[in-house]
Amino acid sequence: MYLTKEKIQDIFKDNGSSEKDTGSIEGQIALFTTRINHLTDHLKSNKKDYNTERSLLKMVGKRKSLLSYLKNKDINRYRAIIKKLSLRK
Repeated sequence: MYLTKEKIQDIFKDNGSSEKDTGSIEGQIALFTTRINHLTDHLKSNKKDYNTERSLLKMVGKRKSLLSYLKNKDINRYRAIIKKLSLRK
């Protein structure tokens, strides 16, 4: 699998408060972003993989809802995670 336990812990350590804090919004957004980027690369070479395309759209929707929740709760944390993951251009 492309995401090993160590990679997931690194993602949460870099974007959350610790590697055990898997419930933090920043960590979840970073994990979704990593998975979305991986599926996007997969779909570039496998254009007719419609099941993956559907799951990609569901993940984008979940990330969007987490981002909007964070935007309403704390705008400074929202701006920091957007800048760190370079989601908006």
